[in-house]
Amino acid sequence: METTIHGISVAADEFTGGTAIPERFTCKGRNISPAIRIGLLPENTRSLAIIVEDPDAPNGVFDHWIAWNIEPAAVIPEQYAGGVQGLNSKGKRGYTGPCPPMGRHRYYFKVYALDTMLDISPDTDKKSLIHAMQDHLLGGGECMGYFENNRFSL
Repeated sequence: METTIHGISVAADEFTGGTAIPERFTCKGRNISPAIRIGLLPENTRSLAIIVEDPDAPNGVFDHWIAWNIEPAAVIPEQYAGGVQGLNSKGKRGYTGPCPPMGRHRYYFKVYALDTMLDISPDTDKKSLIHAMQDHLLGGGECMGYFENNRFSL
């Protein structure tokens, strides 16, 4: 599914229209980030930030990926490890793919355009990243896919 918010389009070819996220991007596969296409970036964009979250997690929203200081581009490539990788809800840096304990969960890939590079610690979590972005946000957009686990796994 492609959505435009504040003038930025965000899409993932691998799960268009809010379809299933392929297994290779999940804990059941290679656990790598998918390529994310970005369009209509504001002219003053100096960096991008990305937040991937699962609002259907049993204990509240689970953050799968927090990254910033990504160079503005038309695509954040598959298996991206550039920029600054912050702390996800597992307390780890980098992308942690979808891995619901049971059932179907939605995963939102949110991309933000910023007017600066952020000078914050790599130990930053989502709440602190959002606070740091607040006065520098030029726009944002998101795309969503889902992943379903029909078996309980530890």
